[in-house]
Formats: sequence, structure tokens, C-alpha cells
Amino acid sequence: MLIVLATSPRVASGLLSWPAWQALRSADAVLAAAGHPQLPALDEAGISYQVTDDPGAPAVDTWPADAVVVWLPEPGAEPRVPPGAELLRGSADLPGAHLLDLVATMDRLRVECPWDARQTHASLVPYLLDEPYEALEAFESGDEQAFCEELGDVLLQVVFHARIAAERADDSSFTIDDVADGIVAKLVRRHPHVFADVTVSGADEVNRNWDEIKREEKRAKAERHGRSGSGQAAPSALDGVPFGQPALALAAQLQRRAARAGAPAELARLAEAGSGEPAGSGADPGSGADIGGELFRLVAAARAADRDPEMELRAAARRYLDLVRRWERGATNP
Repeated sequence: MLIVLATSPRVASGLLSWPAWQALRSADAVLAAAGHPQLPALDEAGISYQVTDDPGAPAVDTWPADAVVVWLPEPGAEPRVPPGAELLRGSADLPGAHLLDLVATMDRLRVECPWDARQTHASLVPYLLDEPYEALEAFESGDEQAFCEELGDVLLQVVFHARIAAERADDSSFTIDDVADGIVAKLVRRHPHVFADVTVSGADEVNRNWDEIKREEKRAKAERHGRSGSGQAAPSALDGVPFGQPALALAAQLQRRAARAGAPAELARLAEAGSGEPAGSGADPGSGADIGGELFRLVAAARAADRDPEMELRAAARRYLDLVRRWERGATNP
């Protein structure tokens, strides 16, 4: 009898299921290719084996009819199971295990590809902006496969930057595991209703708790850096809002953050007119003299209607694109 023992390349040597170890210990013969990652574990367990250069399933007709032969094919690819043989999966990937393949691929590219080897944080910064927008465009297209592919490009940026940072020999270095540890710690810390004994009534309270925890984190960070927590150095609800994002998205994020912090809505109306003057005291909005203020007002109106102004404008832009294309078809093909 032939048992094909399939293993995952993403699982450490020796981490096999109990049925797999039973099959290995009770087998009349264990066959594996030279360099198979499970061989050191077999050596440590005192299980004898034979090394074969044949990548295919071994012929068992040379063994006694009642012999049990275990074959360890190369990990990863789906093994070919001959008729009459039994497939036994000795180890399986956990969800997310394929991220290890991405890390290993990036390690190799960084060493062996001239383009990848010369990249720096600065040279990759444009892709931190471009790739999320390409993912957003794929999402809007409704093509789920394209969306999946573009999300991979976004993920690559995280792994690439972490790989570059890991090469530094000073205190500023970090690894992809540091990145993962950091976000896991943050998620656990900001979800006490999931990972601790806090009870919440719904999503609104989750948001309030999130903001309060975030404010406390900022206060603690300010103290660690020797800032008093008062005056200009005092943490603000708007700290960390990236001003490099598109203006509509920026205005919406500022307004969301301020509203959750309890800022009065009147502040948004004052910002419409500029310079802190009450709305209506400045130039006529219809004259185009205060277009920025009008846009800020529209952002507030979109938020009041529970709409995202950036997505609303993008939808309008797509409608305009379709109208122009229809007009072009009509103009060129009367």
C-alpha cells in the first residue's frame, strides 16, 4: 500500500498531524526526495527513510504485497496520487499562511532583481498613492478579480517598505513582523469590547470608545516625548489627518474627526466663508470668489446626508465620462 503524505512548505519541519506521524512510524519504508524539509524532523524522531531522485510517485510493486510505503512528495504542489494509493495530508496552511510566500518572494527580489534592489522608501512613495487609487478604480468597476489583484499591489507596498527597513542596522529598522505586531496591538487595544470586558450598545459607542482610546494614546505619546499636553503641543482630535490626500477627502475627514470630538457645527460654517468670518458676510458665493468655502459647505451637506463626498464626486465624474463618450460616439458616427 502506498500512502502519499502531502505537507505544506509554510509549516515548520516536524509540525505534522498525529495520523501523519503514526503513518511514518508504522511504515515499512519512507521515501522522500533529497533536501525534503521534513528530513531533519525524521532524523530527530529516529525514523529511517530512503532518498529518491525520482520526483514522481514511487513504484511499490517491488515491495511485498502487504508492505506500507509512505512517500513524501515535494511540499506545495498538489501531489499526484496513483490509483489505489491513499492521500494523507500531514500539515495544512492556516488562513494567511500564503503571506509567507510574499515575504520570501520579496526577499529574493531584493537580492536578485536589479530594479528591486535599488529601490528606497523615497523612490517607492509614489506607489503608496498610486496603488490604492488603482484598487479603488477596480472596486468601482465591479470587477472583483481586478479588485483582488489591485489589493495585492497595495499589499506589496507594505511588504516592500518593511523589507527595506529591515536592512538598516540602526534603531530605526523594523521588519514585516513588527508592522504586523503593531497593527494587531492597536486593534486589540482599540477593541476592548472584543478583547476585554467592555460592553457596548452598538457601533456609535464603538466609535466613541475608539476616539477616546486614541486621544489617550496621543496624550501618552506626548508625555513620552516630553510635551506637556497643553498649548500648541497638546494632542488634538485632528492630529494625524494627512493633508496630502485629495481636498474633498481631507475636508470630510477633518469634519468627521471634529464632529466625533464634539466640535460645534458652527465651526464648519465659519470655515465656509474663510478667515473666521460668519457665513454670508463675505463675497457672494455665486460670484466664484469663495469657491473653497462653497465646496466645504457641500462636504458638510454630504456628511449630513450620510454620503461620502469623494465617492459622490467620483460617481458624478463617471457619469460625466459616460455622457461625453456618448456624445463623442454621436459626433463621430452620426
